[in-house]
Amino acid sequence: MGLTGEEAARKLVKLLDLPITWKEYYLLAQQQYQLLMPNAKFMPGAENLIKHLSQNKVPIAVATSSSKDSANLKTAKYKDTFNLFSHIVTGGSDPEVKHGKPSPDIFLVCASRFADSPDPQKCLVFEDAPNGVLAATEAGMQCVMVPDEHITTEQTRQATQVLKSLTDVKLELFGLPPLK
Repeated sequence: MGLTGEEAARKLVKLLDLPITWKEYYLLAQQQYQLLMPNAKFMPGAENLIKHLSQNKVPIAVATSSSKDSANLKTAKYKDTFNLFSHIVTGGSDPEVKHGKPSPDIFLVCASRFADSPDPQKCLVFEDAPNGVLAATEAGMQCVMVPDEHITTEQTRQATQVLKSLTDVKLELFGLPPLK
């Protein structure tokens, strides 16, 4: 969704008119999260893409709306792959990220933490959530979206490119070494 856990809980309880408070929902969701996230898998093509960019010395980072604890839980079994990233910005707990997606804060903070602090126009974001696409484009960055099947075409319009899978990405269109 591109939202912090608290933001998502507030929206879902209101949207679905649930008979519990957002805090109760958040606690229940956190319990399920603790059970499910250690088994999270990469999107098809993601691990290969990460390794390819790293091997070709393309600086890469993660900008997630998750808290640091949640991000650590999701990535625990993939430490070797996640060590290839320059840094990880966790919007749910990073004090420099003042507003969650669709605000551009998280991507601007992420770009500023690279050693050369690249111009946002030279950054390429990979996203699966409409709020993330809006945040990336608002930051002035190009964005490749790999939406799930529940995302409408209207919600993908802001993306620079929309793919069914990361295995379909053509990095050379963005001036990067082609994926092998």
